[in-house]
Amino acid sequence: MKKRLLDYDAWLFDMDGVITNTATLHARSWKAMFDAYLKDRASHTGAEFVPFDAEHDYHTYVDGKPRYEGVDCFLRHRGIVLPFGTPEDPIEKETVCGLGNRKNIEVNRELETNGAEVYPTSLALVQALKAKGKKVAIVTSSKNCEIILKAAKIKDLFDAQMDGVIAAARGIPGKPRPDTYLEAARMLGVPADRAVVVEDAISGVQAGRAGEFGHVLGVDRVGNAAALLENGADSVVQDLGEIEA
Repeated sequence: MKKRLLDYDAWLFDMDGVITNTATLHARSWKAMFDAYLKDRASHTGAEFVPFDAEHDYHTYVDGKPRYEGVDCFLRHRGIVLPFGTPEDPIEKETVCGLGNRKNIEVNRELETNGAEVYPTSLALVQALKAKGKKVAIVTSSKNCEIILKAAKIKDLFDAQMDGVIAAARGIPGKPRPDTYLEAARMLGVPADRAVVVEDAISGVQAGRAGEFGHVLGVDRVGNAAALLENGADSVVQDLGEIEA
């Protein structure tokens, strides 16, 4: 007999685009950083300047991935291969990490200006699940998770937090590998097949499927339901208000 979603013991939520409406914030930040870099590169090489597409490029190459992997993935798509560098690289350095650090500055500017918005229906679902005794975790590649959760005043809502900072400290690879989700399930004391993964990113549903979780729930914020299903989602909703808890 097929399990109902509420039969599962734990729910593991991605942050950007699922709990917080920060996907557009990130897309704008990526565009600001990449466009500035690509314009400068074009002026020095004579190549045509092709701007970063905040919809297609964002969702295809960087969404859901750890920041530096997103930089590298997009640049390689454009035929640009840079030295990886180190996370300590200054923003002036032309390395993957240097560009990733530039992007982080753009994110912090956006957060200072606009704050962090939470999807009310997502918040209501998490609260309803907790009221029913379900365990909940936030699982994100973002190294700004702590800042965003505090800005949104939901830091204490989750039973476990697995973010880009913690993953890097523990040497855990990010999405589309399943390791961050598996670690979050371990932190909650729940086996993967007893947990639901909730994701809006292609790399995220791929991670959920690779980890053999009980159910992978896709959230279609941008009209990509078919892609989410093709890449590992068991079902897709447009908003978490569709889930009755």
